[in-house]
Amino acid sequence: MSTLIPNRFLFSLEFPLHFRKNLPKLDGKLGNWTDADLLPALGEIDDAPEFADVWSCWNENGIAIATRVKNKRRPLRCDPKQYWKGDNLRLCIDTRDARKNKRATRYCHQFFFLPTGGGTTKDKPFAGSGKLQRAKEDAPKVPAGKIQIASHITKSSYSLEAIIPASYMNGFNPADHSRIGFYYLLEDADHGQQHLTIGDELSWNVDPSTWATAVLA
Repeated sequence: MSTLIPNRFLFSLEFPLHFRKNLPKLDGKLGNWTDADLLPALGEIDDAPEFADVWSCWNENGIAIATRVKNKRRPLRCDPKQYWKGDNLRLCIDTRDARKNKRATRYCHQFFFLPTGGGTTKDKPFAGSGKLQRAKEDAPKVPAGKIQIASHITKSSYSLEAIIPASYMNGFNPADHSRIGFYYLLEDADHGQQHLTIGDELSWNVDPSTWATAVLA
């Protein structure tokens, strides 16, 4: 039975983000991630089973994120020019965790990660930054190639992992601001959407107050 308003919308959700002295080395196969890096399965609050694990961790050098999607039947469809269509992972960060803000500020970032679609032959992973709709002020755009990313693709699955350098998250200062807004959306042609808090129907891409809070533990 579906509900008009998801349960997650009714809570201020908060969780610790795992600190690692050394961020994972990227090869696309996720061998350097641990259970401590797993993000909470908040879909359980709405009785919405999640189809993929998502990991994330941080240190003073940046934030890393990874996912693995299994049981795929359709070919991957990824286009950096239309990253929001097809198979993609998106991550939103508010380095000030201004939970009362209904519109994004220059501290609010949207990053996107594609398992393929990059390079001259369009078969390399690709990462970049995108704007948040109706923002009061846009965060600085990340230059092409500055976000490290790796992926591994099989006939029935893919995995990807990426690191966003601290210097490309405007306002990232864990010593003074240890609570950050945090949101992810995983879109898949076979499985649909998986999101940390809410989906498109409640405008996560406009309103950062709908994101969760990650505590930089």
